[in-house]
Amino acid sequence: MQQFIGPRRFFFLLAAVISLILPAWAFADEPAYSVGLGFEFASGTYGTGIRTDSIYMPFTATAYPTERLDFSLEIPFVYQSSSAVVAGEYMGMQGQAMGTQSVLAAMNGMGSSGAMTFATAGNVNNSRSGLGDMKLKAGYVLYTEEKYVPAIRPNLYVKIPTADKNQFLGTGAFDEGFAVELTKWFGSWFANGEAGYVIQGKSSVLAVRNYLNYYAGAGYQVTERLRPMVLLKGTTPTVNGASSQLEARLRVKYQFAEHTGIDGYLAKGITTASPDYGMGLAVFYEF
Repeated sequence: MQQFIGPRRFFFLLAAVISLILPAWAFADEPAYSVGLGFEFASGTYGTGIRTDSIYMPFTATAYPTERLDFSLEIPFVYQSSSAVVAGEYMGMQGQAMGTQSVLAAMNGMGSSGAMTFATAGNVNNSRSGLGDMKLKAGYVLYTEEKYVPAIRPNLYVKIPTADKNQFLGTGAFDEGFAVELTKWFGSWFANGEAGYVIQGKSSVLAVRNYLNYYAGAGYQVTERLRPMVLLKGTTPTVNGASSQLEARLRVKYQFAEHTGIDGYLAKGITTASPDYGMGLAVFYEF
């Protein structure tokens, strides 16, 4: 039954997204697009006693039918050095669907039974790689920034289970989510944050649960091309028996050409369920 409900939710949300896009596209003069390629690395034990190194390489295509509306599809390649964790869903950072996040999943005999994978002591150290879960996302600037009011941007999100759950590269279920992002400028300084909720589909790999996710940060526009910021990002527990996730990031965006830029970050985990450390770099081209 769950496998039927998941796709049905997906098509419902997709229809809602299309209903927003088509009218906006009809009044757009020249739709804008961007493509991006990212490389991210994360390493941690996640409370399992086994260190897992993860690599996440997303290709992202984004369409901007109007200045307010964007619609993106992310297709990732995933690698992890062990089966102690299951590569999980991540609500991407603004402008780029960046981020690798491993959901805590202790192997047999280590931790809560609700968080166990099918990995055994004999194969838990085997590396895994392949196509990850695709992500479809739509965002719309509902309210533009004013003197005392931030810009308000709701987002819709669907995770399509294209990753192989038998290789512990995904949960094998559709996930859906929504979030609201706020942005406010104070001269060259700015504050940015997002809070959302993710509904995870039933999985035979993990005892998943719905969760809240968020990030909040501030930055400074050093030049027209350079914008560093610091932020905290995290989630409530994503798996039964797991702890909340929280990490600090230093993020830098640099537009080194008219249509080309880079977006990078360094991360340090704060809670057990987060990576010990991580880094990422994405290159994007707008046309």
